Amino acid sequence: MIEERFDAIVVGAGMAGNAAALTMAKRGMKVLQLERGEYSGSKNVQTAILDAHIVEQLIPDFREDAPLERRLVEQRFWLMDSRSHIGLRYRFNDCNDERPNRYIVIRALFDKWFSWKVREAGATVLYQTTVTELAQNRRGRVIGVRTDRQDGIIHADVVVLAEGVNGLLGTRAGWRERPTPDQVALQVKEMHILPRKTIEARFNLKRDEGVVIEAAGTISRGMTGIGFIYANRECISLGVGCLVSDLQRTGETPYGVLDRFKRYPSVEPLINGSELKEYSAHLIPKRGYNTIPQLYGKGWVVVGDAAELDNTSHCGRLNVAMISGRIAAEAIFRAKSRGGRSTSNSFSLYKKMLNESYEDLKKYKDMPALMHTQPDNFLLTHPQLVSKAIQNFARIGGRPKAGEEKSDSKSFGDVWSWTGLFGDGFRLPRAWR
Repeated sequence: MIEERFDAIVVGAGMAGNAAALTMAKRGMKVLQLERGEYSGSKNVQTAILDAHIVEQLIPDFREDAPLERRLVEQRFWLMDSRSHIGLRYRFNDCNDERPNRYIVIRALFDKWFSWKVREAGATVLYQTTVTELAQNRRGRVIGVRTDRQDGIIHADVVVLAEGVNGLLGTRAGWRERPTPDQVALQVKEMHILPRKTIEARFNLKRDEGVVIEAAGTISRGMTGIGFIYANRECISLGVGCLVSDLQRTGETPYGVLDRFKRYPSVEPLINGSELKEYSAHLIPKRGYNTIPQLYGKGWVVVGDAAELDNTSHCGRLNVAMISGRIAAEAIFRAKSRGGRSTSNSFSLYKKMLNESYEDLKKYKDMPALMHTQPDNFLLTHPQLVSKAIQNFARIGGRPKAGEEKSDSKSFGDVWSWTGLFGDGFRLPRAWR
């Protein structure tokens, strides 16, 4: 039994939990981190984009030994119909700097390295340990946790909940509702092994350059969802993500959607001849800024996916998680530095600092409602119509013939009214502002 008392207990060893534990340990706090997996990252095989300046705030010299796949030099966006895609490329001007700002990482490797940095900073980390209950005193203040490893309470001044989107501790305590199917997306992914030179040739890359492709359109069959492709060092991560409620409504299976995506003419050549290494699934929050739950209380704070902090318009969920973990830790340290027992008001600084850091969450707060209520328009109807118009233009090599122009106009009118089309065009920038 652990008899000693801790300044803080962190539940979870993902990006948010590691950031919180590392920040507090570096400031001399006595920290215990509990992770139910075999090791940090053992249950996470995602690939993600890492923002270097966010990691530098935690580990300034991370480039020296962090498991970085490739520096991200280009992002591509595909709008797809059933047989073709319209593409947009953006190449970063700072991609060739001595200290690039974006990297592609495989979470299983990066999280394990991150956890090692937490232990190196002085925190106590226990793996294969499940927190079964939050211990509270008669006044409702959290005073520690109970685990499946021992009887009794492990005491702490504050508990940081970094348990993920489907964590049960916060819901059991009544601090947040369990996410409903329309508030979470199920992301499924495969990892395809290919020689490094083959990947670089297929994606037109040099040395350690990396590319990420995001695809939307008919691949999700009218469901709210996207496809993604990451060019890693010696493998390609490929997957799709859709709202769970849409999967239930349509009867589509995640692996069925993924299988169709792999067979698209634009995708299949990229993974042709590869060896399939693994298949995985992961729930991610999709509520947005308007539905962020309670973030702190008497003796507790919540961070990362457990706080449903997700930038719905960018692929930076792990970066948002790290920011929330670091800010929560800084707020806890400041509260402790003032002396005395911390109260719920002591952690109000966490929310204030979070609001100042997450301008993008506010800026795109209306995007989920727009995309979730009208996915057919943006992800099925419009991609087909735009693709048909471009096909007609490209086939004649110049100005469309009168008959073809009428055909395109009729197509728009047949599947979607002009009022609806202009309505979507008006609502999209309003949700984006």
